[in-house]
Amino acid sequence: MARTTTTTIDEIVRTAITDAMRRITPAIQRQVAVYAAEELERSLAVNGAVSRRPGSLRPLRRARGEDLTKWVADRNARRVPKFVIEMTGGLDTKKKIVAKFGDNAAFEKGRPLPKAVK
Repeated sequence: MARTTTTTIDEIVRTAITDAMRRITPAIQRQVAVYAAEELERSLAVNGAVSRRPGSLRPLRRARGEDLTKWVADRNARRVPKFVIEMTGGLDTKKKIVAKFGDNAAFEKGRPLPKAVK
């Protein structure tokens, strides 16, 4: 004697679709987040609020507390790091360092001072 099942085609299709949606939903959410971030970057770049390259979501600055091991006395340089002040014997401004060592002088921890300019 054949056993009769109460499962209808509608229930089978509904179960299959529910399982498929449960599996693909995380991938769809990730892709939507990527598209939204790209669009936000484009929008901010058009408004002039962001000057970094599109698609880049990494921070441009190093994390606080990270030790600085190299410093260059160029146009973009701001504060003089403590290790450079110690290496130069107390020169504490970029202007003084550039006057003695020249423009774009590079200082690295554990390496000798760059040659002084006349």
